[in-house]
Amino acid sequence: MSELKVGLAGLGTVGAAVFRMLERRKAELQARTGRTLAVTAVAARDRSRDRGLDLAGVAWFEDPVALARDGDIDVFVELMGGDGDPAKAAVTAALDRGIPVVTANKALLAKCGVELAQRAETSGAGLHFEAAVAGGIPIVKTLRESLAGNTIERVSGILNGTCNYILTRMAEEKLSFHVCLGEAQRLGYAEADPTFDIDGFDTAHKLAILTSLAFGTQVDADSIYVEGIRQLTLADLEAADDLGYRVKLLGVAVRTETGIEQRVHPTMVPKHWPIAQVSGVTNAVAVDGDAVALTLVGPGAGGAATASAVVGDLFDVARGAKGYAFGLPVAELTKAERAAMQRHEGGYYIRLAVVNKPGTAATIARRMADEQISLESIMQRRPDGAETARVILITYATTEEAVRRAIAAIEADGVVSALPQVIRIEKD
Repeated sequence: MSELKVGLAGLGTVGAAVFRMLERRKAELQARTGRTLAVTAVAARDRSRDRGLDLAGVAWFEDPVALARDGDIDVFVELMGGDGDPAKAAVTAALDRGIPVVTANKALLAKCGVELAQRAETSGAGLHFEAAVAGGIPIVKTLRESLAGNTIERVSGILNGTCNYILTRMAEEKLSFHVCLGEAQRLGYAEADPTFDIDGFDTAHKLAILTSLAFGTQVDADSIYVEGIRQLTLADLEAADDLGYRVKLLGVAVRTETGIEQRVHPTMVPKHWPIAQVSGVTNAVAVDGDAVALTLVGPGAGGAATASAVVGDLFDVARGAKGYAFGLPVAELTKAERAAMQRHEGGYYIRLAVVNKPGTAATIARRMADEQISLESIMQRRPDGAETARVILITYATTEEAVRRAIAAIEADGVVSALPQVIRIEKD
């Protein structure tokens, strides 16, 4: 019985979990693949650190690129992260050698996915990345293989557990954004510098990968409109609740008449939608095909969940499974026509802090009418002791461009005292 010798670069939380899972599931994996799967070499920065792993007999490399070039390994697993070197250099070295690569590195794939897929094709190596999107949810294989008979019209989801945790705590416990962010950092759900998560960039990287898989396009993270959650207030979430919605940071890619629309932003979704029920650090991905529509829910991060996806890819490697990284040969991946965000159509929630002077309501109504925006409802609230009133507008379907023009005109009229808040609404 042959052995699949695994070279593992990165022994952090995920890397250590992969090592333990391969040890724990050794007999079962051997029975199912006909091969033994064993980590025979590792690369990590601190050799003296106690990780609780038995590394006796495991070769140690200071340089992950040297590990990738080591002739004694059969597959290279990259769990270091980052969209540049050493991760890119190591993955490139392994692919150029013709050995399979398994990675959880969404930033690298979002930036260099097409290049790496081409290298894999040229050398005949496999490029596997189930762990790069939504942790333990098997969305990559679902889009690439299980739904191959479908024409995908839309893929969307909650792809960042940090943001979903913050929004859940805000809504359920009536806490401010900053209080919930601090708690997320204390619990280890958010980094000391949370910018990558809360400003939407992590979600955008994952969406770029899903878009390629769903629509057969080149990975293009730069085409994604990105908006994070740091501007949201408790008042917005309370208003959403009153209106029958929950606010989620969604990544959305949808086929339109003008191209593929890719966007990341806070979204109001109806409470009865499955994705609205997803709370805490959990992720969810919804796929709408012409034959089936489904929603997958599960843990989006953490050592065990991500390791589960990595080991699943190693299982495929051990079985000799082959296929194109993004479902099609690189030469057949199209450069998607980008649908401009200004053309996005849908309902909008608009919150205005308005000054107390005659004609304010008429001014707002006129500017909306100028852009042919029909209003579904108008709510006005004046908190006790406040000098300004809070006006909430809910629009019928309109365009992003019209909303932005109307708001700019309202601001120029001098009837608002703070930056307006705009949240897009998804409706049945």
